[in-house]
Amino acid sequence: MKIEVWSDFVCPFCYIGKRRLENALKEFPHNEAITLEYKSYQLDPTAEYVEGENFYETFSNKKGMPIDQVKAMNEQVGQQAAEIGLTYNFDEMKHANTFDAHRVAKYATEQGKGNEITERFLYAYFTESKLISDPTTLIELADETGLNPEEVKQVLSGDKYSDQVRADIDTARQIGVQGVPFFVFNEKYAVSGAQPPEVFSEVLEKVWEEENEKPVLQSLDPEKSKTTYCTDEGCETK
Repeated sequence: MKIEVWSDFVCPFCYIGKRRLENALKEFPHNEAITLEYKSYQLDPTAEYVEGENFYETFSNKKGMPIDQVKAMNEQVGQQAAEIGLTYNFDEMKHANTFDAHRVAKYATEQGKGNEITERFLYAYFTESKLISDPTTLIELADETGLNPEEVKQVLSGDKYSDQVRADIDTARQIGVQGVPFFVFNEKYAVSGAQPPEVFSEVLEKVWEEENEKPVLQSLDPEKSKTTYCTDEGCETK
């Protein structure tokens, strides 16, 4: 079974949704048959880090919301994250553009490290408050994940994997993705948002059963019609 996940590294519900899906997969009896692929998405393609401006101020300026309201909203999100063992450090978080991080993730996927780099970038942003738009930071994080730092440096020095990132974003638009996280099972079933683990479990079971159903043939012989056929005992007309 193939699961494609559209997400962004600065999306708080993407990290929550990722962990909830993983918790559901732990209980799924056929998890060894699952292929998980993360797709690129940008919540804010124009995002940039502003030196000396904290996350609350940046979000407040962009959304036109009072800082107290921003803090209250993020506190609720942080509580949801904490319920599944994640720590969100909004006080030190650094607003960042994620395009280059997505390019590195595409390289990592080619190297068989797509899932690992996705987890590392999310943890770096939400828990460690690292600036994931900074090339040096991306190289260091990739190195920690077992990727070749020199190759990552080459990726970041040019525009390699840019087309792949844009292709993911275009595909999301074509299939009607309105927000992330967005999960597609076997290119047939979609689940939107950071659903509870039990929802993911239900979807996993449904897709598995449907995809592994033994076909049952239905007879189309007209009623009361005669037919001729042969068996190992001979041929006859009925």
